Amino acid sequence: MSLHRQLQQRAAEGRPVRVGLIGAGKFGSMYLAQVPRTPGVHLAGIADLSPDSARANLARIGWPAERSAARSLDAAMAQGTTHVGDDWQALARHPAIDVIVECTGHPIAAVDHCLEAFAHGKHVVNVTVEADAFCGPLLARKAAEAGVVYSMAFGDQPALICDLVDWARTCGFPVVAAGRGHKWLPHFCESTPETVWGHYGLTPEQAARGGLNPKMFNSFLDGSKPAIESTAVANATGLAVPADGLRYPPGSIADIPRLTRPRAEGGVLDKKGMVEVISSLRPDGTPIDYDIRMGVWVTVEAETDYIKHCFEEYNAHTDDTGRYFTLYKRWHLIGLEVGMSVASVALRREATGVATGWHADVVATAKRDLKPGDLLDGEGGYTVWGKLQPATRSVQMGGLPLGLAHDVKVIRPVARGTCLTWADVAIDTNTPAYRIRREMETALLPAD
Repeated sequence: MSLHRQLQQRAAEGRPVRVGLIGAGKFGSMYLAQVPRTPGVHLAGIADLSPDSARANLARIGWPAERSAARSLDAAMAQGTTHVGDDWQALARHPAIDVIVECTGHPIAAVDHCLEAFAHGKHVVNVTVEADAFCGPLLARKAAEAGVVYSMAFGDQPALICDLVDWARTCGFPVVAAGRGHKWLPHFCESTPETVWGHYGLTPEQAARGGLNPKMFNSFLDGSKPAIESTAVANATGLAVPADGLRYPPGSIADIPRLTRPRAEGGVLDKKGMVEVISSLRPDGTPIDYDIRMGVWVTVEAETDYIKHCFEEYNAHTDDTGRYFTLYKRWHLIGLEVGMSVASVALRREATGVATGWHADVVATAKRDLKPGDLLDGEGGYTVWGKLQPATRSVQMGGLPLGLAHDVKVIRPVARGTCLTWADVAIDTNTPAYRIRREMETALLPAD
């Protein structure tokens, strides 16, 4: 039975899936906009550092005030309404909640939220992919030990890529490559929140009018977010990662089958079975028509002449050999699609993407020369960007994960372009996020 039919049945039976949302910013608001239009789902509680901001966002997306007026979680359960507060622990611990949607975007806090939810028998849809990038494999293990499901969020690109990879493998195709698109030029890795809008093609006034967060948008531009999302995909699918970071080959959608094949066959890959990101800009900065900037893709191979002939007979666009074919989604709808994950984990107990091993990592890399006393400001900031690395290489170098490179003091000089290590910083070792990362390095040390 389809997920929608199952949700309709739950609605008819008066047994909705009860959801708690932690973080009601832009991504969370997009999910909230869809909840009233989804049968069989009751958004029982919202926890946000600023309940007033959460209520303002609810008004912005069209929720009537009475829908979120419940004075407590118990009242919300009884009335079928929503409680808005700042106590995320109460939300994670309430016995009636089925699924927690972690939507803060703060990787260190997200680990706390996930672990607390697991401890109280809640499934988790983790929108904060930054947390998944530095400790997702162990979060997945801890969820399984607790008997619950931990999942990436549909609508975000990693889960959509995992879905395409699953389609390919289920159909019997070997996956040659998979990934997303991006607007990329090499010097973007040194972009800061002060330079981001010029690269994006917006004025600071336009960005302010739209309420756009320059640090968050810069994390996309400087390559940190593509590295984070590629890490999540590699760890979920077992695909390998480039030896020294993403290459961002430029190309249109039509070029992807040619680009995403091994170098020995005229492509850019070290080997078959890798993640990569396609740039929508030529090296001179001019845009490429019919780009995949906002989309996702998977390249598969015809292993027999018969399959190759089928590609030809049905006018499938391939590379010049006729053997490599790319399936793609040109757009993703971000928080508007999260309902797929909520329904999947609650009704099928099936993740829409989850780490199955530790294959990749994102290492904090200096945007400029750093000196002792400098304070790292994390993803999208002024000091570091995230570089995709094989997990074995990251562990060997003692690489500092980007997700923990926030409010951390540098204790020895680090040259621009250099990956930081644990020895370069003074870090708080008492946080659950630090401990789970170190535990992962011991428990899941990559063997490949």
